[in-house]
Amino acid sequence: MKHRTGLMDLISRKLAPFVMLFGFYLITYAHRSPGGGFQGGVVIASAVILLGLGREVRDVERVFPLRSLHLAETIAFSMILVIAVLGLPLGGEIFAYPTPGETGAFLAVSPRRFLFAFNLMIGLKVGGGVTLLTLTLFEDDRRRP
Repeated sequence: MKHRTGLMDLISRKLAPFVMLFGFYLITYAHRSPGGGFQGGVVIASAVILLGLGREVRDVERVFPLRSLHLAETIAFSMILVIAVLGLPLGGEIFAYPTPGETGAFLAVSPRRFLFAFNLMIGLKVGGGVTLLTLTLFEDDRRRP
């Protein structure tokens, strides 16, 4: 982006932590409502995108290195597969949203904890993927004359 201003930089640096905090909130409370891991991951990525719009991409990549984002995304995908395979013996029952009084357990772990871990990994996977995609597009845009 060729027309960055000091105001854009200031606003992005002040607003991005709150956007990221809201994304983590969405992920941590995703086990209470469907779909929170994906939305939380996109909101976290939007905080990094906001920083990329306000500052140089190189500055953002120092804080969020591309190799670390690739590694986090790979680990999250692997953990999603592990959690999903753990649910196969129960016929997918660990992914059902429990009712308020339900205390069902599989290996002494409640379904809410499985959902929490699953949504946490989905948030990490989506956040890392969208951030990688956007930073790559920013890099391509910077290389053009």
